[in-house]
Amino acid sequence: MADDPNKSASDRKIAIQIDPQQGNGVYSNLMMISHRKEEFILDFMFLQPQKAGKGQAVATLRSRVITSPEHAKRILRALQDNVSRYESTYGTIEEATDIPKVMH
Repeated sequence: MADDPNKSASDRKIAIQIDPQQGNGVYSNLMMISHRKEEFILDFMFLQPQKAGKGQAVATLRSRVITSPEHAKRILRALQDNVSRYESTYGTIEEATDIPKVMH
């Protein structure tokens, strides 16, 4: 049976399948974003509390997400909406101040 052409994309349901390893997720406390015309690259990292030689911070890449500019904009909108709702419920989120400046 074909999809109803009168239904909007937001009215359609999506069945999500996830394997157990992915379902556990990964912890990230640092993210770097880069882009080019065709895509955005989101690198999620874990910034370790211990330092490497010469006091240098150590970050380990945990996950990389590559997505289209259109989807990146949807992600931005969804994050803005969720942060707003979170802050309405739990109060203002303070930004971290101990992140190395070169990582913004």
